[in-house]
Amino acid sequence: MTYVRDLADAGSGLAEVGGKGNSLAAMISAGFDVPDGFQVVTDAYRDFIDDHGLQEPMAAILTEVTTADPASATRAEALIGELFAAHPVPAPVATAIEKAYADLGAPPVAVRSSATAEDLDSASFAGQQDSFLNIRGPEQLLVAVRDCWASLWTDRAIGYRARHGIDSDQVALAVVVQRLVEAEASGVMFTVDPVTGATDRVVINSAWGLGEAVVSGAVTPDVYRVDRADRSVAETVAEKTIMTVLTERGTEEVPVPESRRTRPSLTEEQARALADLGIRLAAWAGAERDIEWCRTGDRLQIVQSRPVTTVTTVAAAAVVPKSGPDPWNDAKQERQLWANTNVGEAMPDVLTPASWSAVRLFLDATMPTVTIPGLKGYGRIAGRIYLNLSAQAGLLRSIGIGTGRYRSMVSSVFGRIPDRLPIPVLRRSRIRVLRSLIPIVVRLRAEVRRNAPKIAEFGAEHPALCERRRAEIAAVEDPAELARLWPEVLRPELDRASVMLTAATRASGGAPISTPARLAKLVGESDAAAITSGLGASAGELASLGLVAGLEKLATGEIDTETFNRTYAHRGPNEFELSVPRPAEDPHWIESQLAERQGAPGFGDLIGRQEEQQRAAWHRLDAAHPKEAKRLRPLLDRWARMSRDRELTRTEVVRYFWVIRAFVLRAGELTGLGDDAFFLTLDELVAVLSGAPVDRTMITERRDAYDHYRALPAPPSLIIGPFDPYAWAQQPRRRTDVYAPGYDDDHDAGPMITGFAGAGGVVEGVARVIDNPDQGDQLRTGEVLVTSITNVGWTPLFPRAAAVVTDVGAPLSHAAIVARELGIPAVVGTGTATMRISSGDRVRVDGSAGTVEVLSSRG
Repeated sequence: MTYVRDLADAGSGLAEVGGKGNSLAAMISAGFDVPDGFQVVTDAYRDFIDDHGLQEPMAAILTEVTTADPASATRAEALIGELFAAHPVPAPVATAIEKAYADLGAPPVAVRSSATAEDLDSASFAGQQDSFLNIRGPEQLLVAVRDCWASLWTDRAIGYRARHGIDSDQVALAVVVQRLVEAEASGVMFTVDPVTGATDRVVINSAWGLGEAVVSGAVTPDVYRVDRADRSVAETVAEKTIMTVLTERGTEEVPVPESRRTRPSLTEEQARALADLGIRLAAWAGAERDIEWCRTGDRLQIVQSRPVTTVTTVAAAAVVPKSGPDPWNDAKQERQLWANTNVGEAMPDVLTPASWSAVRLFLDATMPTVTIPGLKGYGRIAGRIYLNLSAQAGLLRSIGIGTGRYRSMVSSVFGRIPDRLPIPVLRRSRIRVLRSLIPIVVRLRAEVRRNAPKIAEFGAEHPALCERRRAEIAAVEDPAELARLWPEVLRPELDRASVMLTAATRASGGAPISTPARLAKLVGESDAAAITSGLGASAGELASLGLVAGLEKLATGEIDTETFNRTYAHRGPNEFELSVPRPAEDPHWIESQLAERQGAPGFGDLIGRQEEQQRAAWHRLDAAHPKEAKRLRPLLDRWARMSRDRELTRTEVVRYFWVIRAFVLRAGELTGLGDDAFFLTLDELVAVLSGAPVDRTMITERRDAYDHYRALPAPPSLIIGPFDPYAWAQQPRRRTDVYAPGYDDDHDAGPMITGFAGAGGVVEGVARVIDNPDQGDQLRTGEVLVTSITNVGWTPLFPRAAAVVTDVGAPLSHAAIVARELGIPAVVGTGTATMRISSGDRVRVDGSAGTVEVLSSRG
């Protein structure tokens, strides 16, 4: 029987040499430079199992494994590991391995597992089995091969197979033995941007020594982004403090000599050559690749390669499911009007169950009057958050506010509700509504009076508290102790942060809505916007501008990276989604933002220009209406305090969501759930930490629903049910602004697009339509940013934009506020801009009139 094959010989393919071996053999045959070696085929593993009669005891051990008890998989791993360690490699197999090793010259080798379910396009199985480096001599080699076989049965590998439906009885393990290259530099290369999915560049991570320090994350690598078109290289050289080197005992992480720490580990020529190699490999494979490589001198070799499975490619994102599970849809039946104009900015995507449970606690504390018995004030549609305007209209009707007045009241917050779009009002007993509402209002007013004076103190102390809590969570080793932390410490602190935001928002009464309206009547929309711009900043730095302000401070050396991360980098485009890393957790986020801001106007310059416009507008008001100006001054001072306090408390709520993310991540580690923890509610997660069984079927179903919803386009901002997100997504001319059975208007008529006057000014320029801030590198300085919705995570893009246009928004939406502060013309809440404008179109944006005109089409 054949137990060993040359590394270039794939034999019968995947079933015999596994995914890694099959891939390496194919690359060698295609002429790629791969370190030489040999493969121990799967029959060797099977003979080891059969010769020692291990199948039966292993099966008995595995019968004790249950998905409800993650620890059972850990116990099984230990018992199977003991079985393997107690038996030698069968003599015929050992003889074949020893001969192949001698024929190779008996050098130091890397011994890597090659599973029959590994490196497949349908299962990103990398890292589930073990690898061993710097193996020397036949005795060490045989032990390493046996240990690779045993690693097929780690608790991690067992769980992965179960999650992806891979039958454990059908898997086997081959082993790849390769000459170990004592590389000068090594790393990882992606032929597609692993963060954004952009296919116009190759991204290379590189560090000194062997690649294990890069793969494990022990070192911050140099990053090279090579443009596919012109092969230009953008490099970010890190301070590389650690490197992996060979020793007599194996490998070891040692300090990098001072003289090499900040030296580039690749020249530009080497980076281009490596990118060319990656592009050629991807073209040969027919798919984008994740490649581990090493460099000795100018010789570049491929250690292993697999399909990229960690990004959503454009092609994959375009596949819209025709049907699927729809458990998180509150617009299925009753005819109600739902809107996400306001909350959708902060929470623009599908929320995992853990995130939704935290958001519900936050909403109950910050908006206690929107939900009372019989009236549900918020919910989910296709997994995304929406507010129930029918319920709100029903509440207000009970206290004498009719539908017409309600439309005008909410326009500055939720955007304009089309006149022809009805608002179905949920009618409830007035007496019952008042009996429920009055105690809430009385309690709320008392809380606001009590908490409003404490906002400044809260803002000063809260960042340090959050930092301590994340450190405390990371140090917890006992699941029961972590479980107690939620009800005793974390939830009360989330409630406190939320009620402080409530105090900041409600302390100023209706000033945010009434003051701009009064100003506009006196001086027009443009001057009213100019006067109200910068007021929050005049009372202290406005937190919604924190990312862009912080990046400027970082770029000019006023602060360092650690200070930036601690102060600003908890904010981002999906900051309420617990499963999404914060910018502070992504070492590449800062470097990409600093690179993209090159050539854009400085933050200080924009603020200075806007302050001049504000002074000029105020002078015109004071000259024309001196008495009104005197009466408005106190209101504007309240506006300033409200803006500062609202943004301060909001940023601290978001900071606390980072604490909750740390809690869920630690719970996943202690329970063995991993990222499945995000698919339990926080109360369910606490129960598991306390010893309750895990419902794996429920988690699988929730993941399936989440994945289906994520594959759908974002639903319209206004929806009247019943609404089927899958049927809507299949409509070739689906609308992104309104969905209502029987509703239609002339939204496609003519070149003029109308919305709200977000920030004054008139600009003509080339449009750039962008779906999400990860595509921010596409926006060139001086272009008009056109997108569906923005939030704090978009803020770093604004200084580059000549103007901003959004589908969703209102005068108090993020895009309008930030654009006014920076003096950038903006039209928000157009409803259809992304449907009617394409990148490359020339447009005229009138932020004072709230109009966008398409002057010429790219096509």
